[in-house]
Amino acid sequence: MTGAPSLPAEVQCAHRPAAAPPRLPLVFGVSLAALGIEIAGGLMAHSLALLADAGHMLVDVGALALAWFVARLARRPATPERTFGLLRLEILAALVNGALLIAIAVGIAVEAYHRLRAPPAVQAQLLLAVAGIGLVANVTGAAMLHQGHEDSLNQRAVYLHLLSDALGSLGAMVAGAVILIFGWQLADPLISVVIAALILRSAWGLSRESVDVLLEAAPAHIPLSDVHQRLASLPGVASVHDLHVWTLTSGVVAMSGHLVVQNPADHQRTLEAVQAQMRALGIHHVTVQMEAAPTCA
Repeated sequence: MTGAPSLPAEVQCAHRPAAAPPRLPLVFGVSLAALGIEIAGGLMAHSLALLADAGHMLVDVGALALAWFVARLARRPATPERTFGLLRLEILAALVNGALLIAIAVGIAVEAYHRLRAPPAVQAQLLLAVAGIGLVANVTGAAMLHQGHEDSLNQRAVYLHLLSDALGSLGAMVAGAVILIFGWQLADPLISVVIAALILRSAWGLSRESVDVLLEAAPAHIPLSDVHQRLASLPGVASVHDLHVWTLTSGVVAMSGHLVVQNPADHQRTLEAVQAQMRALGIHHVTVQMEAAPTCA
């Protein structure tokens, strides 16, 4: 067998997410090279701030590979077994990335606690040089993925990885400068804690948004009350009930509901009006049940 057949074109609608950014493989290569440099530099300089940044970059490399792979899979056509295709793989990938970031942040904080009690000597000049390379790599990668990062939770996860890592590299450079100028070795673990807090903040928001999508929560930018008001105000609609709005994947919002329309002759006109109102809200997958009287299945 060659696999499950796709659904006929006439029974499919436009549910496919945006294509993976074409520069994703290039960003992956740049991040992988910078990762090797940061790990070697962090070990040689005995810098937790640099190793913390390298740990974050390691997750970046994994996130980039996962995002690229998942974005390609998610665009596969629907099948009779998976009528929405693999759309939600993007959301699962974003959730995995968020969870990994949280784990990295906790690990950095624990190690920083131990180093605050017994700070090792840090080679500040090497720390500055290697962190500078990491900063350039992360800023370059984030700039490449900036366009379109608001349209895909998967791409936004990678973009946040790179942006947070750029801040981590900047923090490591600050630690190196403080040690070089003042000789204060505690700057390295203290700035590592700041890096961990920045990572945790972005990871928490990403994970929470991913969980909301998986739990089919109403999108934050589309109030359910607004949807209800638009539907209830349509001519011929007596009432609206059993209304649901949820996100299938990034950029694909769905709505279903029951409308009491007592005159059967108004059904097609009402349906077209519903679709127009929902398109104005950014909802393009609309399922409506017309009823002469309220019913619940």
